[in-house]
Amino acid sequence: MTSTPAIPSAMTSAAENASAAVSAAGAVDGTGLHGPVTDWFAEHARDLPWRRPEAGAWGVMVSEFMLQQTPVSRVLPVYEQWLARWPRPADLAAEPPGEAVRAWGRLGYPRRALRLHAAASAIQERHGGDVPREHAQLLALPGVGEYTAAAVASFAYGQRHAVLDTNVRRVFARAVTGRQYPPNATTAAERKLARALLPEDEGLAARWAAATMELGALVCTARSPECHRCPIAAQCAWRLAGSPVHEGPPRRTQAYAGTDRQVRGKLLAVLREAVTPVPQGVLDAVWDEPVQRARALDGLVSDGLVEPLGGGRYRLPHS
Repeated sequence: MTSTPAIPSAMTSAAENASAAVSAAGAVDGTGLHGPVTDWFAEHARDLPWRRPEAGAWGVMVSEFMLQQTPVSRVLPVYEQWLARWPRPADLAAEPPGEAVRAWGRLGYPRRALRLHAAASAIQERHGGDVPREHAQLLALPGVGEYTAAAVASFAYGQRHAVLDTNVRRVFARAVTGRQYPPNATTAAERKLARALLPEDEGLAARWAAATMELGALVCTARSPECHRCPIAAQCAWRLAGSPVHEGPPRRTQAYAGTDRQVRGKLLAVLREAVTPVPQGVLDAVWDEPVQRARALDGLVSDGLVEPLGGGRYRLPHS
């Protein structure tokens, strides 16, 4: 039987201190983290099109919809084509929602395309075509949740909001709470911690939001964190505790091959390429198993991604 090496008392104390700070409600002090992280960001941030001034609030919003559960490398070409075609919300709102689904390509989770189209229509109707600045107004747009509203307000308008995506949650879990991974779903405790760590200065808070996200994406990664590159490695509660292995519920993994999601993607691919309504027989050729194929097609219709027509024909939605 192999014995587990003892964790040095200094490391144990540091981890205990970090946990105590977190449990003490608003007693978390992030001031020692802000400078190193934002300085690192200034030197190492990727040059991404939605971070450039010319992207504007609409460019930021489009990127946030596309980047949900999708890597940057896949988003970049679709994002650039999208903004070239629809540089303003009004341009997208003037097109049928099916065109948004078509242009979404193979980014996955295509309901995001419908929601972005609905948000563009609401922006045109309620705000004269300009992405609103106020967090509450952003949150009231179709398809915009707490994360997206905070991200657009912060990244587009430089406002002070806690922006909690998967990368940021992982950085905070390790650096402050001493855990390898955050919970599967965002908790009230995580939101409280994020607010406690937020710099008081509005401009610094916006940079902090972007910097912690980038740190999680490039350095504090899920599988192979590069702690030697981390600007706050010396303060990281997880490292000081000896990098303990995750002991919570298993992390969720998303299967794809053979699932209804794969079948839906294949059906949508046919419809995206078609310029006229597609007969049922063409869709039947996409997947051999008829029950799963029918279930996937019914799901696409229920989600508003596919519009059934007479005579067993289908197309992308027109209204």
